[in-house]
Amino acid sequence: MSSTTSTARLEARISTSLHAMLKRAAELQGRTMTDFVAMAVQDAAQRVIAEADVIRLSLADQECFAQALLSPPQPTPALERAFANRQKLLRAE
Repeated sequence: MSSTTSTARLEARISTSLHAMLKRAAELQGRTMTDFVAMAVQDAAQRVIAEADVIRLSLADQECFAQALLSPPQPTPALERAFANRQKLLRAE
């Protein structure tokens, strides 16, 4: 039983010098150019997505965040009302 993988085509216009570089890099790794480019693009895409998903804080912001977790401020009247309303809504279900 053979498994099939769905594929899609990607076309890009690149300079001849970049094409030659990609071809050489693929050959050095013993890969086809398609496999080399697909893996390089996947690695780059994963890096970009990971960087977008991670929140980076300065040292001062990290300390402020940690302090807020360790010693949270007292809830405001508006927050207390919101929690009370939430409890009423949850009981109504």
